[in-house]
Amino acid sequence: MEQYRLGEMEKRLADIIWANAPLTTRKLTQLCEEAFGWKRTTTYTMLKRHCDRNLFANNNGTIEIIVSKEDFTLAQSQNFINETFNGSLPMFLTLFSKNNRMSKDEINRLQRLIDSYKEENDD
Repeated sequence: MEQYRLGEMEKRLADIIWANAPLTTRKLTQLCEEAFGWKRTTTYTMLKRHCDRNLFANNNGTIEIIVSKEDFTLAQSQNFINETFNGSLPMFLTLFSKNNRMSKDEINRLQRLIDSYKEENDD
């Protein structure tokens, strides 16, 4: 989904909003000036992009979250796996684990997740 593709600065702005919402547009412009050196108009332009993508809403000068950071990250991950690995999570995990050693704890957590899916599908 195109709405979940963000450039570097769009992502950084979203992170500020997620960390501080709900917040006023005035507070957001202050935070963006401190973090990025942006003028008010730049902040409003970038915020409008996020609102057009329905990630956030600007309700009378108060910015509210529509899509949580967790849901956003999940959608980005699903898009990546769908586009890059034809939707195959096992293919992704196989290639990922070739170059990235997993700790015993990570392996155990992954095994518990697989086991829970097996139990759900056995019903």
